[in-house]
Amino acid sequence: MDSPAVVTREEWLAARKELLAREKQFDRERDALSAERRALPMVEVTEPYVFEGPGGSASLIELFEGRRQLIVYHFMLAPDWDAGCTGCSLLADNIGNLAHLHAAGTSFAAISRAPIANITKFRERMGWNFPWFSSHGTSFNYDFHVTMDESVAPVLFNFRTKDELREAGIGSWALTGEQHGLSVFLREDDRVFHTYSTYSRGTDLLNGTFNYLDLTPLGRQEEAGIMNWVRHHDDYGDRTVEDGCGHCDS
Repeated sequence: MDSPAVVTREEWLAARKELLAREKQFDRERDALSAERRALPMVEVTEPYVFEGPGGSASLIELFEGRRQLIVYHFMLAPDWDAGCTGCSLLADNIGNLAHLHAAGTSFAAISRAPIANITKFRERMGWNFPWFSSHGTSFNYDFHVTMDESVAPVLFNFRTKDELREAGIGSWALTGEQHGLSVFLREDDRVFHTYSTYSRGTDLLNGTFNYLDLTPLGRQEEAGIMNWVRHHDDYGDRTVEDGCGHCDS
């Protein structure tokens, strides 16, 4: 990747002010979009999902831990995988201290289809302490369209059907197996409502590493493939990733 042009401080300042005006416009547009997101209608969740965590079984409403809101990250870790998705792991490294969400009446949990023993083993390897539950044996991943298996449910990735995905030229990776995403729920007494879900690049804003890199002249350095440089944080320098994640470009 080429470096930026070298200019005088005065020329740089003029260019920076021009970009600042666009950044301010983007901030206003983002605020308006966030307001529209908050105003989305919601759907009641009536399926009695039961998840497995380190402390035993838990229902969906129990994941709220008494708070009004719940954010669920759909972490790609299938039952037969030895380790979680590198892209999901990068995002997990950026989650931070949950006390700030809790202060705003919001809980967070990751959910994967792998059995809890597999999740616990990988969680301990990575050194994470956020709540992480298994949906193994439930329809949760299929209902929220993060596990694609036509024998269980029709393909619907990022709100597009199989035919729509093919028409858009989306690769076959979106038609089978595990995908990542995020879903938001609101609790009204003992009722739970689904308010929002996002997939693919919709989770970019949650990834602090991406946002830091987007401020730099070299950016995410993905010329060789989407997220091709990303590894588990204990794997850097140990192996080469030949292909990008492939789950983040649509």
